[in-house]
This record gives sequence, structure tokens and C-alpha cells, in this order.
Amino acid sequence: MSTAIVQALFRVCSHLPLLWLHALGALLGWLVFVLSPTYRRRLLTNARRAGVGLTDILGSVAEAGRLVAELPRLWLGRPVRVGWQGAAEIDAALARGQGVLFLTPHLGCFEVTAQAYAERFGQRHPITVLFRPARQRWLRDLVAQARQRPGLHTAPTTLAGVKQLIKALKSAQVVGLLPDQVPPDGQGVWAPLYGHGAYTMTLSARLAHSAGAQVVLAWGERLSWGRGYLVHVRTLASVLGNESLASEPVQAASQINRAMEILIAQCPRQYLWAYDRYKAPASAAHTT
Repeated sequence: MSTAIVQALFRVCSHLPLLWLHALGALLGWLVFVLSPTYRRRLLTNARRAGVGLTDILGSVAEAGRLVAELPRLWLGRPVRVGWQGAAEIDAALARGQGVLFLTPHLGCFEVTAQAYAERFGQRHPITVLFRPARQRWLRDLVAQARQRPGLHTAPTTLAGVKQLIKALKSAQVVGLLPDQVPPDGQGVWAPLYGHGAYTMTLSARLAHSAGAQVVLAWGERLSWGRGYLVHVRTLASVLGNESLASEPVQAASQINRAMEILIAQCPRQYLWAYDRYKAPASAAHTT
């Protein structure tokens, strides 16, 4: 299929109701699950490793498809309905006049969290989000265009991008990233996740400590029947029982992984279990 046809299809889908896209996405999720042994094996292994029940495992198959199918609407379509649970935590964090670091796992619709923040808070406190550019040129251009919106800036997963985040935090601005994304070799440590070693980025803790930033956790719950999304917000300290984020890298990574487990437990069927979270960079020594 040519690039032009894919782009045109993407734009057509951006006009569809969210309910239709989620229905199509559920079918897509099951189609990939049935046809791809590698995908199916990874999803089942990761979910079972976390102790997820069969009902939630089966539900996650459809949710993964919905995650993909909703992107045209989120990037190019009309605004979607978004509610908030814990927005006062953001108001309080911004009022302190320090940098704010948002951590969002591969849970629910992580694309909508940054959009929702930019819509509600971005006029006075814009957010800079770390992202990995797509490999395909057409998709990379499309994503760049879609993310050019008021109150929302992007930084690539490069040294220059990290410097951009640090500069923003030191200027008492807001940044966001996905802390459960497997980092490149040399940029992570082995830390437990559901009782198994997972190569975990150290960037989250480094950013928080380098600028004295407040750490806030957020994820976007995908509501049923195309009703939109609900963004959940909690501070890292409240999730960890008022523990301070450690300065030692392995301990800090373990705390962040534990916080991710607590968030995921709220809605395990919307976690992206097929993500290769336990993969190891080629030369990373596994020292769990």
C-alpha cells in the first residue's frame, strides 16, 4: 500500500466517531493476536508474569487495538471529551513555582494525557514531552504536524532532547515522558518489575533530582462506548506512601517501577502488555 493511500486513510479515519474507531480497533487487536505468535506470546507472558487474570488479559487484546485505532482522531480530528480525576494535584504543583515532571506509563491512552494537559493548563504552563520519532518518514511528518498545538512542545529521544527537558525543568516548566520505555544500552539499570528484572531508564530520576522537580503520575483511562477519556493524576510521593525518590539509581528505578505497578493495578486491561518491556540492550549486563 502506497504512502499516499495510507495517509489518506488516516485522514478519513480522523473524522469517524470514537465509538466506531474503538470497535474497529478491537477487531484489529484480536486479528493481530491471532495471526502473530510472537505478539501473542509476549502479551500472555508479560500479563501472566504480573498476575493478571484471564478476563483482563482478554480485555487487553481489544484495548491494544483501540490504542492504535484512536490515533487518527486524536492527532487530526475534532477534540475528544476528557474528564479529570486529581487535577487539583496539578494546580498545587504548578503553584509551587518549581519544575514538574509528569510520568505516564503505557497505560490507557497515553497520547491524550499530554493533549489534555496542554488544553487545560498549557496556556500558562506549556509542557514539553519526550518522544521517539517514527521510523517511517510519512508517519514522522504526520506525528510532528499533529503534535504542533498550543501549550505542547516535543523533544526527541536524543542528547539534545534530554538537555531540552533539563533546561525546561530548571526554568520551572513542565515536562513529560514514559518511564516504562526500555532505554538504550548504558542509559538504564536493572530493577524489579513484577518480581523480574527489567532494564529501566534512569532518566526519570535524573531529571527529578537535577532540577528539584515535583514528580506527578498521570494516565488516560479509555472510557467505554466511545465516551472519551478520564485523566487520572497522583503525585509520586502519595503513590509510594510519602517515600522520597532515592538518589541511588537502582533504588530510584525500583521505586518508579513499583509506582507503575500501582497505577497499572487500577486498570490492568488497558496496559500495553505486548510491549517488550523485559528486553535487554545488546550488551547490557543483567545483574538482578
